[in-house]
Amino acid sequence: MSLLSGPTSGENSSEIIIRRSSPDAPEVRALLAELDGYLNYLYPSISNALMNIAELRAPEVVFLVAREGEKLLGCGALVQRRGYGEIKRMMVAPSARGKGLGSKILHAIEVQALAFDLRVLRLETGIHQPESIALYKRAGFSEIAPFGEYQLDAYSRFMEKRLLP
Repeated sequence: MSLLSGPTSGENSSEIIIRRSSPDAPEVRALLAELDGYLNYLYPSISNALMNIAELRAPEVVFLVAREGEKLLGCGALVQRRGYGEIKRMMVAPSARGKGLGSKILHAIEVQALAFDLRVLRLETGIHQPESIALYKRAGFSEIAPFGEYQLDAYSRFMEKRLLP
């Protein structure tokens, strides 16, 4: 079942489909490995709170992928926590950036959160990712103090959005 679909903007009018998926597929593993490499380049390992494949398969996690046909364009996960949802593993492939796909994945995560009756979304992102911070701010997220098991970290930004039913 598709969570979100529609033509992309720009010259290619192919349909982008965002749906639940397993994080086990080889191309998904490759995209997550690319994300890990990027984050490990930007930040000390102690500042990276990365979920591994096994954790992404947990029952409280909804893992979403965005595809154009068979081509994987991006991913994101919603983790159901007590009283809120946490966004993890957001990634848009470099070749698909600048087309609004991050906003579409974020919207699909919000739809899933509401389906689970979660009214608050939270996330942690890094200070060296201004595009990500801008995406979240445009989507209505505001900065908050560390939450859950996170500790104050000079490399981290913590954000939250209240969802309306």
